[in-house]
Amino acid sequence: MAKYQTRFVTEGDKSQWRTLFDGYADFYNAPMEAATADIVWGWLLDPNHVLEGLVACDESGHLVGLAHVRACPRPLGGCDIGFLDDMFVSPESRGLGAADALFSGLQDLAKERGWPALRWITQHFNERGRAFYDRYTGGPSDFIVYQLKQD
Repeated sequence: MAKYQTRFVTEGDKSQWRTLFDGYADFYNAPMEAATADIVWGWLLDPNHVLEGLVACDESGHLVGLAHVRACPRPLGGCDIGFLDDMFVSPESRGLGAADALFSGLQDLAKERGWPALRWITQHFNERGRAFYDRYTGGPSDFIVYQLKQD
């Protein structure tokens, strides 16, 4: 099994990050415009923006996965928790430990930040992702997600 390191994105990661982000968007059939990707990239590099990006790198330093995470207030607990917005591992790196490395990095970040929990959503058809998440959580929560779209 390959060994992976996780770290926050840096300026020099943009082209490799973009390839991964495009793969993530393709998985969800969400066309990715260059302007949108540039906005997200700007957020990731802005120390004043809530969104942060972790990446998984293989032994040669090549990026093979990403995780976009942010602090999220949890009013019932009077604290922040971590919210994982996006996670993607390149198809050729799946099943080799890159996703586990990202989750380990996320758990370390949560501990460092004092987040008592990490939360995320995925779509019902993401069977491989759900099987991976089940290994960490024992299964989905009992919450149902609603979305009110604005015209």
